[in-house]
Amino acid sequence: MVRHPQPTSTRHTGGSTPVRLCVGCRRRESVGDLVRVVASAGHAVVDERRRLPGRGAWVHPDPGCVSRAERRRAFPRALRARAALDTTGVWQHVERLTESRTDTEPPRPDRNKEAGRPVMSQP
Repeated sequence: MVRHPQPTSTRHTGGSTPVRLCVGCRRRESVGDLVRVVASAGHAVVDERRRLPGRGAWVHPDPGCVSRAERRRAFPRALRARAALDTTGVWQHVERLTESRTDTEPPRPDRNKEAGRPVMSQP
């Protein structure tokens, strides 16, 4: 049986950082590295201030993760929506973040690679 590392906390208690699961790549990250998305009138809306009411889904601000989440139909499932959601607003937000990141920051490591994957040792 494969065991996945458990976060130290999933709720904000004391000085620990809250950890959430990305609906695209299914990796656990701190909430500072993810974007919260909520359902509103048939649209997936980015909750920049993380204060909108309702159930939220978390995704990396990475086009690959958003694309994977759409392909897997993860947004409607995670948000418990009865029908497909329009994700245009999420795409616009991610593109805006991606453009600003490439203008001001050095490139981050590709999240699609299997960095940190355990390697089986040979006898």
